Amino acid sequence: MAAKVSRDNQIVPAMLFLIPASIGFLAFFLWPTIRGIYLSFTDYNLLRDPTFIGFQNYIDIFNDAVFWRSMAVTFQYVFINVGLQTVIALALAVLMHRFTRSMVIRGVVVLPYLIANVIVALVWFWLADYSLGLINAAIDWLGFSKIGFFGSEAWAMPTIALVNVWRHVGYTALLLFAGLQAIPRDVYEAAEVDGAGEFRVFRSVTLPLLRPVLAFVLVVTVVGSFQIFDTIAVTTGGGPVDATRAINFYIFERAFERFDFGYASALAVILMILLATIALIQNRLLRANESDMER
Repeated sequence: MAAKVSRDNQIVPAMLFLIPASIGFLAFFLWPTIRGIYLSFTDYNLLRDPTFIGFQNYIDIFNDAVFWRSMAVTFQYVFINVGLQTVIALALAVLMHRFTRSMVIRGVVVLPYLIANVIVALVWFWLADYSLGLINAAIDWLGFSKIGFFGSEAWAMPTIALVNVWRHVGYTALLLFAGLQAIPRDVYEAAEVDGAGEFRVFRSVTLPLLRPVLAFVLVVTVVGSFQIFDTIAVTTGGGPVDATRAINFYIFERAFERFDFGYASALAVILMILLATIALIQNRLLRANESDMER
């Protein structure tokens, strides 16, 4: 009886602490999501009330060449960003775990992540400028031809991806570093006793035990990469020739430049479904909710 009273006394404070977060969730996530789904079935701009048109927006999207181009550009960015960021972050995490656990080193590694993304984009936009940028000045001094990093159709999206890899890789490395610290030391000692080399220990011990954290990092990184917007907005504006018009930037254009909010809402719903599906598949394939340390 006393235990039940104690639990009842804990429920009330817990509910009070949940109220602010619940209000924020309802006001800034759940209601906008429901409203956006409704608008995706309408023809709506700021000059008139929404007019229900059924699945017409989705039919138009299926036949929209710009949409498919923006999805291809987005997948290109995600592939470069996630691939490089994960590999480099994992290497940094392993190096920190093996050779140093200094707070100063960790602070330096995560420093780019603490800088606003718009500032990072503008700084790199200046550094990589074709005429005045320090990077092209160095390339020219070495005797090579200058590169139009943000102005070339072939280089623009890879350059934006590399800029965001530079900014986010330290934060990702710290997440993986935390996962490495949770691996018991005696597992490594047992592998050393068995005569396993560095690569074998990494492949057979570190990666399997790091899988839940790695799965979380991949889900967060992939979902975040699909939402790339600010770097594109302040550097290329979707150009040149749609080479950097990612899906999020296309949604922005349809909503706030063409004021076609119904169509933009349908685009956003498709993106939401795509991201939910990708996250679910990743969790299933990587078995994110399981830990090899419990086996």
